[in-house]
Amino acid sequence: MKLNGILKIFLISLMLGAWVLVSASTVTAQEVVKYSCSNQVYAAFSKEHIAAFTKTTGVKVNVKTASSGSCLISLGRGFSDIASTARKLYRRHEVYGYREFPVCKDPIAVIARKECGIDSLTKEQLQDIFAGEITNWREVGGANLTVMVIVPGKNTAAHKNFRRHVMKLKDIKQDFMAYDSTMVVEAVKNFPCGAVSFTSQGAAVHHKELKTIKIEGLSPTAEDYPYYQIFYLITKKEPEGNLKKFIDFAYSEEGAKIIRNNGMVPIAR
Repeated sequence: MKLNGILKIFLISLMLGAWVLVSASTVTAQEVVKYSCSNQVYAAFSKEHIAAFTKTTGVKVNVKTASSGSCLISLGRGFSDIASTARKLYRRHEVYGYREFPVCKDPIAVIARKECGIDSLTKEQLQDIFAGEITNWREVGGANLTVMVIVPGKNTAAHKNFRRHVMKLKDIKQDFMAYDSTMVVEAVKNFPCGAVSFTSQGAAVHHKELKTIKIEGLSPTAEDYPYYQIFYLITKKEPEGNLKKFIDFAYSEEGAKIIRNNGMVPIAR
């Protein structure tokens, strides 16, 4: 009898210990947001947004960066709680109940080395450069340098947005394709002086050694600049708890300040 009593106490202790461990892990899980973040969105906004959010709320964010499409796949498979993209949801996502929250308007910046000798291009000249019809910067009034066209991968939102808005679906003739949308910055910095590419204005603004080329005389921060993309935060359902806090923080004055400081335009909720 005495042995049975000891055994019962031991089993009850094990069960209580297991319950405490489960409860502790649940609390820990609730205090961490798993975030699949677009490469562009991370470089332009989320890196600073996450740091400020955690500092203010104490909620940690585990972030993994990838293309917009890969981030949506990660969210759909339950590997993350929230995603960000540089493109709108497809119709099928809306049918399945996904929610999108447009956070900011991000100009698509055309970047080059300062040695190219060009400050501004027309829309037609920009198209011709990326179509391979203009092959030397002197053809548009710049230096005698061969144009090297660098683009992000075809599956990135940056590539798709540029083809849609700038090229009007005209084919791009590139010399080099980077794996993701933000690697083009390092490629332009380290490749020959005639290199040119495009990326998020929010990402480009941090690289003062590069030139952001105006389009029709308009800089990316100008109100009438012709090319831009929208950054979205995405959830699979109506956000609650820490997810709601995370999204609300993006729309807060502090979130808007980060957006404006990086040359982008906040979108009101």
